[in-house]
Amino acid sequence: MEYLDFELPIKELEEQLTKCVAIGEESDIDVTETCQQIEKKLEKTKKDIYKNLTAWQRVQLSRHPNRPYTLDYIKALCGDTFLELHGDRNVKDDKAMIGGLGKIGDQSYMFIGQQKGYNTKTRQYRNFGMANPEGYRKALRLMKSAEKFGIPVVTLIDTPGAYPGLEAEERGQGEAIARNILEMTRLKVPIITVIIGEGASGGALGIGVGDSVLMLENSWYSVISPENCSSILWRSWEHKEKAAEALKLTATDAMKIKVIDEIVKEPIGGAHTDREGAYNAVRDAIVANYNKLKNLSPEDLVTSRMEKYSKMGEFKG
Repeated sequence: MEYLDFELPIKELEEQLTKCVAIGEESDIDVTETCQQIEKKLEKTKKDIYKNLTAWQRVQLSRHPNRPYTLDYIKALCGDTFLELHGDRNVKDDKAMIGGLGKIGDQSYMFIGQQKGYNTKTRQYRNFGMANPEGYRKALRLMKSAEKFGIPVVTLIDTPGAYPGLEAEERGQGEAIARNILEMTRLKVPIITVIIGEGASGGALGIGVGDSVLMLENSWYSVISPENCSSILWRSWEHKEKAAEALKLTATDAMKIKVIDEIVKEPIGGAHTDREGAYNAVRDAIVANYNKLKNLSPEDLVTSRMEKYSKMGEFKG
């Protein structure tokens, strides 16, 4: 288990508890009471830490190396029913953007999402979850297929941003994202979007237009990352904590300004501490939101989606 800097008090107490249990097993000394005291203190420390997380600490949790990624969720939700589909039928298959058909219960969904890697080799293979234009065009192709067959779309967002390289710009990165946003606003099937980790900039928006936009408790959603914001405003990454607060990028902030529709609670300590709990929470949220949307006509779906996004950014003087 890897611990973040603000989780060190938890690490110390867990180590104490492990030692206490070991002493009890190796000797005749009754350490039950001591272990219970440490457990109580550990539980209280966890509640205190995770109840008062700063925006930057939530960003750190969203990037935790043990946090589940898109394919982890899809495999947990769909089991053996998931069939991955490849390629944009134009350039190539982008490994940073994955998609395919899968079932939750008896209902089929088209799943689309950014996929990060687990180690150096897979991170390079997945381009660190940063999709090229062909990734967004693949996503759009799959959405259009879902529309054709009346299958709801579920998008899972976890990206530090769309790939900013020269070749991506040459192949029309901006156009690909803009095209997706346009087409998603008028897609005639339900779209459920779940931000499971990092939701950065246009890279997130390229698959982020939904009838229901859900956000995991320890994920973030913003036009720019705290580090990049800090480097623009203060010419240094040193002010990333201040930038994170100013950007209002947490799930609570996004809910307040009505950028998202629902916050999905994570297990205490983050999704990586209890993966099954996180998977179940996401599954329940997807099913509940689909049940709200499934009886709407295609025309009503598009109208309500358009109205929802048209209202964003309205301020009263």
